[in-house]
Amino acid sequence: MEKEGDAKPKNTAPRLCCVCNHRRPALKRPKTLDQICRECFYEVFEEEIHQVIVGNQLFKPGERVAIGASGGKDSTVLAYVLSKLNRQHQYGLDLFLLSIDEGITGYRDDSLETVKRNEIQYGLPLKVVSYKDLYGWTMDDIVKIIGLKNNCTFCGVFRRQALDRGAAMLKVDKVATGHNADDIAETVLLNILRGDIARLSRCTAITTGEDGPIPRCKPFKFHLLQILNCIFTYAYFKRLDYFSTECIYSPNAYRGFAREFIKDLERIRPRAILDIIKSGEDFRISTTTKMPEQGTCERCGYISSQKWCKACVLLEGLNRGLPKLGIGRSRDLNNERKKDVKENNLTKSIESKQCGTLDF
Repeated sequence: MEKEGDAKPKNTAPRLCCVCNHRRPALKRPKTLDQICRECFYEVFEEEIHQVIVGNQLFKPGERVAIGASGGKDSTVLAYVLSKLNRQHQYGLDLFLLSIDEGITGYRDDSLETVKRNEIQYGLPLKVVSYKDLYGWTMDDIVKIIGLKNNCTFCGVFRRQALDRGAAMLKVDKVATGHNADDIAETVLLNILRGDIARLSRCTAITTGEDGPIPRCKPFKFHLLQILNCIFTYAYFKRLDYFSTECIYSPNAYRGFAREFIKDLERIRPRAILDIIKSGEDFRISTTTKMPEQGTCERCGYISSQKWCKACVLLEGLNRGLPKLGIGRSRDLNNERKKDVKENNLTKSIESKQCGTLDF
């Protein structure tokens, strides 16, 4: 007989996965708060990526697609999932891994070893393009001259062009990158902070560069990265072989401050990341605000809105001993040339006067 004050027996039945209602849940999804098991999580995650690919018509049968592979979580998961979906749903794609070697000792050399293992694990051909071969400089060389303050400007400009040049070498139709919702939200925030509103309409698009040499697409646009969220969890549960060390030259990168702010928002409200992206998509941009018209660089033939592309301007500065040439909006190549000519003329004038004095 139950006595007054006795504790009532608790319902000890374990919670079950809300999808299969059979296995115990392993995680709670941040977007839906549903508790699901590992097996159902794999299926749901892969099906979401498939729906993004099909719904946005990212690929066409028979296309050659290069996967931007850095060895990190995002690109490793993308290579694994895209390779699996290509077989499962018969996309008919020829897939390749494309890596950029910036020449960063203790970082990129180690991550490239991961990509080389992925090449074997996933059976995908690998192409590595290096800054040294393309530009004659490594990031180690550049940092010795420029320091840590502006080195990310060089790396970002060179990497974007190197990715296009590598894709052209592979003769692919499209490049797929592992940019996720966090990355896109950071870019939206950075464009607002820099007053670069014209780029908002482009940075939130799932496919970009359609007016350039080779389009790029982002199958992970709607997926979150952070711990206990989709991409990280998938890589962790699947025990994928990836490289997790941050670049040793990026502690002072402007993007890093935006990333920390995004992380703080995500801890409080994970949905905020997707809302930032939606805000970027819905911004009403004035009709007078336009992107510069694309042309061709007179020096290297790469796309550019100026006579020389940004990479050529930066290289000119490095090769002439003017590493800050092209850094910031105030640095104009023509102005630097005029300044250089004036300095040379002044030097010659002084030397001439000195020589005349010695002759007496």
